[in-house]
Amino acid sequence: MVGFATPARAATGEAVNPWVALAYLVSGVFFILALRGLSSPATSRTGNRFGMIGMLIAVVTTLVTHFPMSAPVSETPVAMDVACVHDCVQRFDLFSMGEILIAIAVGAIIGITIARRIAMTAMPELVAAFHSLVGLAAVLVGWAAYLNPGAFGLLVPMDTIGTDYSLPMQIGAVSKVEMGLGIAIGAITFSGSVIAFLKLSGRMSGSPILLPARHIINLGTLAAIIVLTALFAMASPAETMPLIVALTVLAFLIGFLLIIPIGGADMPVVVSMLNSYSGWAAAAMGFTLGNTAMIITGALVGSSGAILSYIMCRAMNRSFISVIAGGFGADDSAGAGGEAKEQRPYKQGSAADAAFMLEQAEKVIIIPGYGMAVAQAQHALREMADILEEKGVEVKYAIHPVAGRMPGHMNVLLAEAQVPYENVFELEDINSEFAQADVAFIIGANDVVNPAAKTDKSSPIYGMPVFDVDKAKQVFFIKRSMGGVGYAGVDNDVFYMDQTMMLLSDAKKMVEEIVKALD
Repeated sequence: MVGFATPARAATGEAVNPWVALAYLVSGVFFILALRGLSSPATSRTGNRFGMIGMLIAVVTTLVTHFPMSAPVSETPVAMDVACVHDCVQRFDLFSMGEILIAIAVGAIIGITIARRIAMTAMPELVAAFHSLVGLAAVLVGWAAYLNPGAFGLLVPMDTIGTDYSLPMQIGAVSKVEMGLGIAIGAITFSGSVIAFLKLSGRMSGSPILLPARHIINLGTLAAIIVLTALFAMASPAETMPLIVALTVLAFLIGFLLIIPIGGADMPVVVSMLNSYSGWAAAAMGFTLGNTAMIITGALVGSSGAILSYIMCRAMNRSFISVIAGGFGADDSAGAGGEAKEQRPYKQGSAADAAFMLEQAEKVIIIPGYGMAVAQAQHALREMADILEEKGVEVKYAIHPVAGRMPGHMNVLLAEAQVPYENVFELEDINSEFAQADVAFIIGANDVVNPAAKTDKSSPIYGMPVFDVDKAKQVFFIKRSMGGVGYAGVDNDVFYMDQTMMLLSDAKKMVEEIVKALD
């Protein structure tokens, strides 16, 4: 690395080591391969390995090019101002490197422990929690760069040409903009992800919390953040501290305000949206630090999260803006706080009844939802499907894009139970088959099979594409009780259809009883 600058020093005019640029490029290629691998359960393990390799290359490269140095031998004010770019001799600081390696080891141990112990049902809130950490890291890095810009190679002379190092130094205007955006996006990601975590984990109600004049407050806060970023970029060094403090506080506040009005049914969009935010925060910090790997990784995460958010919104037949502005359940008149609007006659069956009719069927379509995740019934469901297939019954799985609490939640659970991926179909590929199905087997889903989305314009889920389970000859609906409704807070007419049999029990227990009855 001798004779070349680290990426963060490139702004000072030094050449960047081509091997460093190549290493970051290779890590970026591995990240792209990781995303491609994660697009299918069949290649997801390989995709994860590619991501791990790419991150290892990026971390090692960063450690090598940014090895901590002790104080320079020549400690003249000018040399200190320019962070020892010009003819300063520094020594390797082994103690600081040891601290960094210890921090990495502690983080790795915590991450491995969480990954091994976390239940699949808690995966959505874990994802939200990790997004919050990415956002907080961006805020801390931005503040570190602001408080010690020389260490990050951000200082430039206070002259118009930018080459007279005898003049006082300051952070460049472009670096200030990048820094301000990184801190703002990171703070929004952090506070928004904390609220999403609380809602997903049940520590906060999933119902929307609607503040008076919330749209005006949100727009005003966002406008203030933009103005503060511009003022921060143009301000003199002595004037920047109040501006960056105000910018950070308002960004934390708007993250909180954006998420609390969003109802539970929009959580998959929220998770993917926060994923996108975390990527853009990392990319902004990458520009500040001159780190190519952060720019590539952040751009990949940000763009993929944005595309996923668009897909989620299209699956709900809603615009992204409408979700952010309020989300499902934002109408005070909709829903009833998790209670059914009315009690109507319904048919209740047993595991033995369900087993008998499933054996007689030729085609069964299973629709899993969050209730299956809570009960951890995916393995029992796979066992039931295997028995039915041995008896000559055709079994398929129908997955709604917004089923569960995060994008792909049901796909992950079914993959964990080793359900053959060729038996899993998305809404647009299988919806037409319900008319030929003998049984629609709904386990823990609700909003994604609610016909009110097609018929009731006053419903908060109106317009969302749903499964046409009402066209099946027989419907089995597993839920804990008739007292509750879906996460969107609306009753479901499917409960009361003539061909519906309610199986009121814990999902795992009911499926296990059906398996016993099938043997």
